[in-house]
Amino acid sequence: MKTQYAEKRRVPYTNEQMFDIVSDIEKYPDFLPWCLGSRIRESEKNILLADMLIGYKLFREKFTSKVTLSFPSKIEAVYSDGPFKYLINRWEFIEEDDGACTIDFFVDFEFRSKLMQKLIGVLFNDAVKIMVKSFEDRAKNIYG
Repeated sequence: MKTQYAEKRRVPYTNEQMFDIVSDIEKYPDFLPWCLGSRIRESEKNILLADMLIGYKLFREKFTSKVTLSFPSKIEAVYSDGPFKYLINRWEFIEEDDGACTIDFFVDFEFRSKLMQKLIGVLFNDAVKIMVKSFEDRAKNIYG
């Protein structure tokens, strides 16, 4: 049972500004709910190997993703190690004529544990909406 979510959202920031916020992985614990820690383990050109620790109540999981940065239009993270069968997360930043940006966000994953998948599935849509909004709020705090 896989879980997917997609959302498009227009924001009053440039695609470069939104790219900078989403690509600043080590700052995630400062503003992203449930992110308890994050770090860049390796970095080579536009490819990162990033670890993230997420937690909610008694639930805590660490996972690693290979992150490909295509400045200023796309960031894609593909799971490489942890509790998932698979995880794909993609951000696209579409520049608008007026200088604004449309964020096209997509995530698709499945946990190895059927129990974990069931627990997360109940909260998932609300959690992802909150997460996407957290990035928008971060932009508002930084850029006004």
